[in-house]
Amino acid sequence: MSAGAAVVTVGQAAVLVALSPLLVGVMRQVRARLEGRAGAGVLQPWRDLRKLLGKEPLTADGVSWISVAGPLVLVASSLLLCALTPVLGTATLDRVPNDLFVVVAALLIGTVALALVGLDAGTAFGGMGSSRHMTIAALVEPTVLVSVYALSIPVGSSVLSQIVEARLDHPATIWSPVSLLALLGLAIAIVAETARLPIDNPSTHLEVTMVHEAMVLESSGRDLAWLELGSWLRLGALLGLLATLLAPWGVATEVTALGLAVAVGALALKLALIGSLLATVEVFLAKVRLFRVPELLAGSFVLAFLAVTASYLVAS
Repeated sequence: MSAGAAVVTVGQAAVLVALSPLLVGVMRQVRARLEGRAGAGVLQPWRDLRKLLGKEPLTADGVSWISVAGPLVLVASSLLLCALTPVLGTATLDRVPNDLFVVVAALLIGTVALALVGLDAGTAFGGMGSSRHMTIAALVEPTVLVSVYALSIPVGSSVLSQIVEARLDHPATIWSPVSLLALLGLAIAIVAETARLPIDNPSTHLEVTMVHEAMVLESSGRDLAWLELGSWLRLGALLGLLATLLAPWGVATEVTALGLAVAVGALALKLALIGSLLATVEVFLAKVRLFRVPELLAGSFVLAFLAVTASYLVAS
């Protein structure tokens, strides 16, 4: 294992831990301003985490160890996802490569952990949210796989860092029809995976429409803090991956202090821009009915499948 790869891997996790709550704060602030409100400020998510981490969690009668272990598993899988997502550099560990299938597996572990937390309390709303959550996940995970697989066909490898390097070496591929179809399908899948509008409304408290919020209703204190942090890390990692595939410039191909500093600044700028754009679009969107969600996600899968088909046609 090279020291440079270890620095990049640990650095990606550390930087996304620092930036993900700020990303959520920026998105909330942009929405507040566009809706005519002052907003709580971009640092409010960090204040919420500090407050929750200082509180003892209260659990419902009859809950098992899953309610305690689930939030920790979500955070651990989210940290692994952040470490393996090549948003700062393309150096990878030999034994744990940032292969597409490894990254999606880490994403799925957190998805299942969150669903089990919602089910463990035995409440109607928790079960409803977990059921909806897993239904959406079953439609999202194939789209993520197929979208990135379409980008991997010209490279001949499913390792994400190699895909990013290839896009840096050949910028013309970024704006090709294959790339645009794949990235559009991936963007829709990320919106669904991170519980954003129009699939889910992260600020809603209306029980019949909740998905993510329904699963964390029975969590409090430190448990709720870990659940929120894990969800924010997934948002930061997935949006960072999308931004890196769309604009790979700034990613360090060689591990140097200056290169990593530039990569951190570029990542912060990309996340701020894509987060602000997503928040702006959300202001003008309404949540779609639950029975229309499969249609939207099926459309994203069709886009990804068309990207794969076009990749093979271009290659032939």
